[in-house]
Amino acid sequence: MGLFTNKTLLITGGTGSFGNAVLNRFLRTDIGEIRIFSRDEKKQDDMRHEFQAKMPEVAEKIKFYIGDVRDYASVKNAMHGVDYIFHAAALKQVPSCEFFPIEAVKTNVLGTENVLNAAIDSGVKNIVCLSTDKAAYPVNAMGTSKAMMEKVIVAKARTVDPQKTKICCTRYGNVMCSRGSVIPLWIDQIRNGQPITLTDPTMTRFIMSLDEAVDLVLFAFEHGVSGDILVQKAPACTIQTQAEAVCELFGGDKNNIKVIGIRHGEKMYETLLTNEECANAIDMGDFYRVPSDKRGLNYDKYFKKGDTERNTLVEFNSNNTALLTVEETKAKIASLAYIQEELAKAGK
Repeated sequence: MGLFTNKTLLITGGTGSFGNAVLNRFLRTDIGEIRIFSRDEKKQDDMRHEFQAKMPEVAEKIKFYIGDVRDYASVKNAMHGVDYIFHAAALKQVPSCEFFPIEAVKTNVLGTENVLNAAIDSGVKNIVCLSTDKAAYPVNAMGTSKAMMEKVIVAKARTVDPQKTKICCTRYGNVMCSRGSVIPLWIDQIRNGQPITLTDPTMTRFIMSLDEAVDLVLFAFEHGVSGDILVQKAPACTIQTQAEAVCELFGGDKNNIKVIGIRHGEKMYETLLTNEECANAIDMGDFYRVPSDKRGLNYDKYFKKGDTERNTLVEFNSNNTALLTVEETKAKIASLAYIQEELAKAGK
């Protein structure tokens, strides 16, 4: 792995889908240690037994730390000897954050501040924080809290020597088959002979795999400049297309799709790169890089001399990206390990 050889990596919220994907990717490499930091001892115990069973020769590299990003002391306790951090701990469910917005603030905003402060104090060299497309033009509490999280990250990066601690942020869309996502729900509904429920058939969403989410974080880790927000150029599809693809894979009835309406705080489409960010964004091929605004607080000079040039980039959203067909969506979904396991269970 080169950059990770004999290093210690801490993953906050590490028992989630992203943490599991990182363990599957990294554990058999020459990385020194991976620390899983989370508040749920049951999930930690399940993860411990899972990796002891499937990777017994390297499972001792995983160390588990009980704690909560809301509690600075517990975060600091896990930081000794840590080289790098992937900060994935968050409240991510849109409806629950709508009903309990202050809880989203405590975890997503104040929790991130705790992680960054503890990391800086402990001399951590590189931190990549995970954000979401819902942070761009947010309309719900989850997106708003993540937008504030991004502001905390960028502001903190301005005050820290990047030679000592580099802080970057990634922003990505829906991760297929991650915990709490819709595809596993649809599979269960098909198996139980129930209608497949979707919110609005014309709603569009970016789609990516967990492996692609890890790839984006690794790209930010290696190529990002402190204060950057890194965005992957993901494809998208309509919710109807995604539902039909799952039906074709698992033998569901496309005529048995029930439209239930948009839930609390949902948008018809998501944005990964705002029009305002396009003014300074850098096109890096498969990714966009949004550098932090490093101007000072003295705006008087801009009354005398300004910058009238801007990029020709335009807002990147799930309506103007590449929209996948049912066949393309089906192929993308079918490539996932989770789907292959579920198809095997169904004898397909």
